[in-house]
Amino acid sequence: MMNLKGNPELTPKNLMRPLKNYGIACMSMGFLIEETAPVVWRGLMVMSAIEKLLRQVDWGQLDYLVIDMPPGTGDVQLSISQNIPIAGAVIISTPQDVALLDARKGTEMFRKVHVPVLGLVQNMSVFQCPKCKHETHIFGADGVRDLAKTTGLDVLGDVPLQVNIRETCDSGQPVVISQPQSDAAKAYLKIAVEIVRRLPAPAA
Repeated sequence: MMNLKGNPELTPKNLMRPLKNYGIACMSMGFLIEETAPVVWRGLMVMSAIEKLLRQVDWGQLDYLVIDMPPGTGDVQLSISQNIPIAGAVIISTPQDVALLDARKGTEMFRKVHVPVLGLVQNMSVFQCPKCKHETHIFGADGVRDLAKTTGLDVLGDVPLQVNIRETCDSGQPVVISQPQSDAAKAYLKIAVEIVRRLPAPAA
C-alpha cells in the first residue's frame, strides 16, 4: 500500500532504519522475510517479532506511532498492550453482524487492559454504483453505529466501499495522496482528524 519493499538498513547501533514514503516511516515483518514466504509462527515467536519491531527500530522523532493489528484478541494485542504505553485504540469493523462480534470483543479487551478506546470506524459502509449512483449497503447499514450506542463510544467516521480505494492501495498510491479531493480521501482525513483530536498532544 505504501509502495515500499526491500530490507531495512542497519544503523551503527544495530537498529533497523524504517523504510519511508509519503513522509511516513514504516516497518513491517514483510520487509524482513521473503515476499512469498508465509508467516507460520506460534505465540512466543510472534511476541519475539513484536519486541523486535518495537525495540530494535530507529524510529527517530515521531508525532504518532500507528500499529496496524490483526483482528481478534490474541497474543499480538495482549503483547503490545502489556509492553508499551498506548495512548488509544481504534476499532475498525464492517457493519456485518459477524464482524461486529469481533469488534465488541476487541473493545472489551482493550478496556480490560486499561487502553482507552478512542472510537469506532465503520469500514465498507456503503457501495455507490459509479454509473447510476445508487447506494447499496452490502454488509448491512449502521451496524457499527448500533455497536457504538451499546458500548458508549463514538463513530469516528465511515469509509465507503469503492473500487478506487482498492486500486490506489494496490498500486501503492493511497487515495489520500493520489486523489486527495475524492470522497474516499475526505472520509479518511475526517477520521484522522477525529483520532488526533482525542489523543494527547505529541511531546515537543
